[in-house]
Amino acid sequence: MKLPSIFSDHMVLQQGRPVPVWGWAGPGEKITVTFAGQTVRATAARNGRWQAMLFPLKAGGPFDMTITGINAITLHNVLVGEVWICSGQSNMEWPVKQAANAEKEIAAALRYSRIRLFKAAKTAVVDSQQDVHGRWDLCHPETLAFFSAVGWFFGRELFRHLDVPIGLINVSWGGTIAEAWTSREALLGCPLFKKEVLEYERKLVHFAREKAAYDELTKDCFRKILPADPGNVGFRKGWALPEADISAWKTMDMPRAWQADGLNFSGVLWFRKEVQIPAKWAGRDLVLNLAPCDKHDTTYFNNQKVGGIGLENSFAWCTPRSYVIPGRLVRAGLNTIAVRIYSFAYAGGMLGPVEQMSLRPVRAPQRQAISLAGSWQYQVEHNFGLVTPPAEMMPKGPGNPNSPYALYRGMIEPLIPFAIRGAIWYQGESNAERAKSYRTLFPLMIQSWRQAWNQGCFPFHFVQLANHHAVSPQPVESDWAELREAQTLTLRLPRTGMAVTIDIGDAQDIHPINKQDVGKRLALAALHQDYGFKKLTFSGPIYRSVKQHGNRLVISFDHVGKGLTAKGGKLKGFAIAADDRKFVWANAKLEGTSVVVWNDQIDQPVAVRYAWADNPVCNLYNKDGLPASPFRTDRWPGRTK
Repeated sequence: MKLPSIFSDHMVLQQGRPVPVWGWAGPGEKITVTFAGQTVRATAARNGRWQAMLFPLKAGGPFDMTITGINAITLHNVLVGEVWICSGQSNMEWPVKQAANAEKEIAAALRYSRIRLFKAAKTAVVDSQQDVHGRWDLCHPETLAFFSAVGWFFGRELFRHLDVPIGLINVSWGGTIAEAWTSREALLGCPLFKKEVLEYERKLVHFAREKAAYDELTKDCFRKILPADPGNVGFRKGWALPEADISAWKTMDMPRAWQADGLNFSGVLWFRKEVQIPAKWAGRDLVLNLAPCDKHDTTYFNNQKVGGIGLENSFAWCTPRSYVIPGRLVRAGLNTIAVRIYSFAYAGGMLGPVEQMSLRPVRAPQRQAISLAGSWQYQVEHNFGLVTPPAEMMPKGPGNPNSPYALYRGMIEPLIPFAIRGAIWYQGESNAERAKSYRTLFPLMIQSWRQAWNQGCFPFHFVQLANHHAVSPQPVESDWAELREAQTLTLRLPRTGMAVTIDIGDAQDIHPINKQDVGKRLALAALHQDYGFKKLTFSGPIYRSVKQHGNRLVISFDHVGKGLTAKGGKLKGFAIAADDRKFVWANAKLEGTSVVVWNDQIDQPVAVRYAWADNPVCNLYNKDGLPASPFRTDRWPGRTK
């Protein structure tokens, strides 16, 4: 007899509904499941599959579960509470150790012994799988550090309100498209995606040949295709020396990608900054904190290497740096920090919030730190030109996570029918260029999960894309705005909720580190809609309707909570257009629970948009502190098809 991986020590079972327990045994083998005072039985079918059903359970534990057939298996320390799936792409996968205040958050893990964590192994397949590899872990600093930050902060918020065990099942994979998470049956049943699926399956007969060619192409990838580090020429030239002549070096604000300053190439750059050290810090060990150096760094203090992360760490590109500077190197007055960054593809530079850039004595509180954000001098050591990694060319098929239904079959289907309360989802960046089709795809995916789980219309809450990329000075078309619109339209499905995050993103980093507010806003939707906390405001303002009064448009909203407010002063982010479809910025003011917009140059406005950009400058909130969702009143063709 064998159990799927989702059944293990330390697991959490869903309260208040029938709980399936299943596994595999010899055909006809009699199985007995004993748990929390219940004993239920099953018989293995011809294919060896058996399933027993526990009656609804009450929150509590720990309990032992014993499954007996020809052999016996006992699972220990099992809790009963609330179970949620946490799925999506990299912003759901993003671990706690790379979120804001990571050290403090991880240190608090031991307070939450009744929250349990299951992380599914990444599995992209063509054929259905019976199991997904993983195990339930106790909440501990070592396990929490690598668990989904959004999932964790969501689950922790539920725990604080509900005071029952929480089980979080992390099934996520960075850079993946929603088609990969949708069932084959659902995709084939939709004309928009049927052709894509059939074409994919037709080409599968050539997969082995194409994969062999791809493997040959990418063998020794760093040596043959991606530019290798040509060697540390800058150090030999004395670029880390405090007395080096760098008068010809240019300046750049950090943290940011050097591409944002017009350096549109991969390569090696040096960054230097002089820091005035107080006399009382002289001779003391210091902690040097830098935003993630994309991809690898070698860091010097007064010409002495104090740290660096290289090829040994596959997550070097998104790992914040923290190096201890020995006190023997620290002197009062000016000291020099030099950072050599080698980036072989995509962005390069220091990518993260300004809060990650600091210098302070060891064991000193962060409030005493010197900020290192701002102007740094830089010099180009090597220019590789534009580089396209070969991963873009990987053929679709087994192992390629962006193949149709590959992750549904590899990571979702094997969990079914494990009893859950619902799911949270953070994905969409990889579908932004096809945002219009996401209007169909995203609801299709949700419905395919609900149908397969056969647990009714379970809750499904999702994160709307955060603000990212450069701010546009003029109203523009935006595929990210269109993707957000598709997400908002998905709220038409019952028992869905959306966390708006256009105020907590990062222009330079597609992975903003403030995952705390993301998890909290998701939890607000669940607490209000699924757990009866009706006094909690769970959504920011959502566009409802618009009326024209002369040259002014009056916009009404749902979810105004305690009222509307313009955070930080005058309302921003509104644009209007006449029949010519040319949008211009609009004046805007609050009138009760409505917003009035106008531009004196437009006599007959017919459309208004709000926060319609990749990275909108906007500030409409309700007084409960939740931002309004972007919207448009027109239905004119956008950027995506």
